[in-house]
Amino acid sequence: MRTWFWTIAVFAAAVALALVLREHSGNVVIVAQPWRVELSLTLAVLLLVGAFALLYFVLRVFAWVGQRPERFRSWRSRRSVRRDQEALESGWINVLEGKYVNADKDFTRVVTRTRSDKRKVLAALASANANHQLGEYGQRDQALAVAKQAAGDDVRLREAWAIVAAEIYLDQNRPQDALALLQPLQDASSRYLHATRLLLRAHRQLGNYDRVYELTRFLLRRGVLEKDEARQLIEISAAARLRSAGPQGFKAIWGDLRSDERVLPDIALAAAHVLAADGQHEETSRILEAAIAVEPDPRLLSVYSQCPQQLVSRRLAKAEEWLKKHPDNAALLAAMGNLCLKGQLWGPGELYLKRSMSLRSDMRIHALLGNLYDRLGRREEAMKHWRLAAGVVGVLPVLARSRHLPAADMSDDPTLIDVEIPPEPPVDAQLVEAPIAASAADYVAEELASAAAEPDAASPANEVKSSGSAQEELDEYFDSAPIPGVDVSQTSDGPRGER
Repeated sequence: MRTWFWTIAVFAAAVALALVLREHSGNVVIVAQPWRVELSLTLAVLLLVGAFALLYFVLRVFAWVGQRPERFRSWRSRRSVRRDQEALESGWINVLEGKYVNADKDFTRVVTRTRSDKRKVLAALASANANHQLGEYGQRDQALAVAKQAAGDDVRLREAWAIVAAEIYLDQNRPQDALALLQPLQDASSRYLHATRLLLRAHRQLGNYDRVYELTRFLLRRGVLEKDEARQLIEISAAARLRSAGPQGFKAIWGDLRSDERVLPDIALAAAHVLAADGQHEETSRILEAAIAVEPDPRLLSVYSQCPQQLVSRRLAKAEEWLKKHPDNAALLAAMGNLCLKGQLWGPGELYLKRSMSLRSDMRIHALLGNLYDRLGRREEAMKHWRLAAGVVGVLPVLARSRHLPAADMSDDPTLIDVEIPPEPPVDAQLVEAPIAASAADYVAEELASAAAEPDAASPANEVKSSGSAQEELDEYFDSAPIPGVDVSQTSDGPRGER
């Protein structure tokens, strides 16, 4: 559109000039003795315009020739910049694709050819990062040294070098070196948010949980950390601070936490351990109950079931309320079984433990059932569960009584599995008798046999006698079942202590 507009304007000017010159048919006389030149006015104007255009062209040619060296230098500079940019782009594309060898070649080419300190620093830092990913630590350190030297006194380039070097040191688990580079940046201004994140990593690797807590709070306020990540860091750091502070500094640290942070599992566990060690069992109960109400974590339930006997009734009543919401929670059932055993409620304790074992069988439930059956005088069942628990703890399967010990099976994780008791192979009479103390199972069998051979021996005082009719045994077995809504610790027939 603009071209058409100027074309029409030129034609209009030409037509107007032609009309003006046509009406003015004057002459122009140039007298230069002894010459006399007479021209028409139209020709004189055209000659003047042509002379001006020719002079302008000649002057432009002379100017272009005079500026040729500088123009050549500018052209070479633009070509060099374009070449460096292409190499940097290719190197970063290789970095993103994981081709670190090719990336290092591109960056090294820029370092050796470029005339710009900024591009040299950028290429050297990128080369250091690529060599770090390749595990070439010698070349990485050389690239860092080149970048530091090329940065000179430029503040921004020095800060960029410090941040990249610190991140590399943190990846190599050298937090002290990273801390020396990052601390001046973080102290200088709070706008170095990436440096503050790296500083958080360094303090976390060093175990400085006070600084981890402070930096996490700061980054969370600035919106740099995600809430889930900040929540996890606060949980870890606050739990470590509570454990290190002990009962003396508990109130200051606990008061600095928000209500939604106090119910986090690790924080609640740390607070419970500190208060329980100080004898503050009521406060421990309140902290654990608030955390379990939000999330019935197995660790919280396990600690909740460990309490003095006078608190069993209250905690058991609270656990029954949770059981209505989580009827299939194996950890909750195991905790209730443990509470019943502490309160000498043998029947309900067995029922809770068996329900828990039907959902998830682990060594702790086997150990508790073994203790319960031993308390009730049911030695065979107690020995069975103890052997299962010992087999899980010791990783090895329960072995048959034989001279030859099979190799240990290490293929499965033994944390939450049952150990099957293999049937004993028939003993060949021709085999050589097993050496004495070759297996602990022989000693257990002999001990049980000798105990069975002496039926008149006095039973331990803490065992439940099996005399009487079956109905009397059931009445005695379930006589200590808790009555809903009644605190048995306040009645005359409450649970009695161990004698």
